[in-house]
Amino acid sequence: MNKKIKNIVGWTLSGIVLLLLTASATDKISGSEHALAMTRSFGISPDTYRSLGIIELISAVLFMIPRTGLPGLLLLSSYLGGAIATHLQHGQSICFPAAIEALVWITAVIRFPELSMRIVNKGNLSPI
Repeated sequence: MNKKIKNIVGWTLSGIVLLLLTASATDKISGSEHALAMTRSFGISPDTYRSLGIIELISAVLFMIPRTGLPGLLLLSSYLGGAIATHLQHGQSICFPAAIEALVWITAVIRFPELSMRIVNKGNLSPI
């Protein structure tokens, strides 16, 4: 894949990630009926769930900014890992948070060449 196509694909996938996470965070922050049902099923307070939405939104925005993309990636990975663990603990499907986490990592590998150099080439500094 040439650099221009990689750039287009990376930013398109980033936009999809941002839309998904913004929708999820907005649901939590707004305290919708769905969000309130989730707080009851997880056994946490609506205020805590709202705070999780704010953390999710900040992490997604950091991921979108090229200069803070890698810290945003780490925050999103941690956040989504926690979401997967919470869903497992409460007997709910992990498909949605796991799919988003996979999409985030695929996007990050495309957008940040240093990740592909570290992951795929095991530290060899020649790009893919």
